[in-house]
Amino acid sequence: MVPRTVAVVRRYDVLTPQRYDVTLTVMSGLKRATVYFDPSLHQALRVKAAHTESSLSDLVNAAVRRSLAEDQGDLSAFEARAREPNLAFENVLKDLKRRGKL
Repeated sequence: MVPRTVAVVRRYDVLTPQRYDVTLTVMSGLKRATVYFDPSLHQALRVKAAHTESSLSDLVNAAVRRSLAEDQGDLSAFEARAREPNLAFENVLKDLKRRGKL
């Protein structure tokens, strides 16, 4: 009897154009975190990473930076408006009704 050879075929959704070395991450002072993505979101990120020739980490870091910058902008806006008077919603409705807007 002749032994059978079994071919193993691996299918990849996306092949990245470069390899990322974990030792560079550790040596550059970056912190590692485990993040769980929805499978379709993960696939989209992998495709975008391959298309832009960047890593998933680069994409996630950029998105988190944008989100934190938006938060900082919101906090600045809240601070700028802190001295404005607070209006009770009920009073606003009463005023609209009194002026015939409701």
